[in-house]
Amino acid sequence: RERLGIPSNIDILGAIDAMPPERAAEAHAVVSDWENEAAGLARPQEDAVALLDYLQDRGVTLGVLTRNTLTTAHITLANAGLSRYFKPENILGRDCAEPKPHPGGILVLLNRWGARPEQAVMVGDYIHDSRAGRAAGVGTILIERKGPSGWEGEADHLLQTLSPGALAN
Repeated sequence: RERLGIPSNIDILGAIDAMPPERAAEAHAVVSDWENEAAGLARPQEDAVALLDYLQDRGVTLGVLTRNTLTTAHITLANAGLSRYFKPENILGRDCAEPKPHPGGILVLLNRWGARPEQAVMVGDYIHDSRAGRAAGVGTILIERKGPSGWEGEADHLLQTLSPGALAN
């Protein structure tokens, strides 16, 4: 944000899209480089692995919808050891669908799965996740690992952990 001159209270992708085309292309490259660098350091949250094992054992179809690029999503999942949980066609980045909070990526996944919105849940840790889920008509779970985020009215459920026991409640 600092390098691009984008204040912290402004959506970074929206700010880039509002730039003149040449500047936007440069800014997207800066963001992609930073995302790929961070993806190289990705490690799984312990409770995420437990949850993914739990869901996989029950035959739940899983997808990833990220505001990062598809390449970055694959790097992140590989470095975190989580690729095995997701079919490649069920991983979408901002270059595959309109970025969250737009519901387009969720609707793409639902269509691929032949599922209705009431059969799905969007789990995320940022307001864009909840807003995309609500706009798509799916249930929403907001993970607030560091305590209240101020977005409590934005999700159907608020949790501090991804442990299977927390989701069962």
